[in-house]
Amino acid sequence: MSDVTTALLAGAIALALVVHLAWLARASRNRAMAAHAAEEASIRTVIADAVDVSDGTVGVVTWAGSWNERRVQVRTIVDTLATRKLPARWLSVSVTEPVAVPATFDMMMRPGSPTTFSNFDHLQHTLPKAPGFPAEAVLRTDLRGARFPQSLIASHLDIFAEGRAKELLITPNGVRIVWLLAEAERARYGVFRQAAFGGANLDPALVERLLTSASALRDAINRQERQVA
Repeated sequence: MSDVTTALLAGAIALALVVHLAWLARASRNRAMAAHAAEEASIRTVIADAVDVSDGTVGVVTWAGSWNERRVQVRTIVDTLATRKLPARWLSVSVTEPVAVPATFDMMMRPGSPTTFSNFDHLQHTLPKAPGFPAEAVLRTDLRGARFPQSLIASHLDIFAEGRAKELLITPNGVRIVWLLAEAERARYGVFRQAAFGGANLDPALVERLLTSASALRDAINRQERQVA
């Protein structure tokens, strides 16, 4: 085989490889766009006026709108921190309305390595737990000496009994619950280091359930505060 033929063959192989990689990239983008459209449609069955307000952070998609006359936010987060055994996809649901608490109250289940969805590790003060909180929960706040209606909060934690709810955050600006949607497929991540989550679709019933739980807790805290006042 002549040098010219060899060069032409090598060039053809390189071109074919480039075309194939471009096709794979385009197919991946198309799948991502279709998945995003499907999730937005699911969210709008619960939050009719949901708007994508994402800020461009890789792996994070945020929608905001109104639900039962309350401002709410739904966010999905892909957490690929190296300290995790497997990347995880989280669902964060917030009711962004005022809450009668004096500071930040953060309950994290089984805290270990840092996460991309929470500032829990930056809160300096650990709170003693009142009866009724899960054994695996750790409570923290950003204000030493702050007092929270812990017995009331503990009575609204049924959703944490299933093992997939990860965090309950209560601040003067709202209530947030973070839920584990899925962990990456072990085989694919182990070989290709790609975080694929299979059929982890966003279930409208789950979104509504988390909104209902967060909203009920907010209402109970505010109602108790008005009664005390």
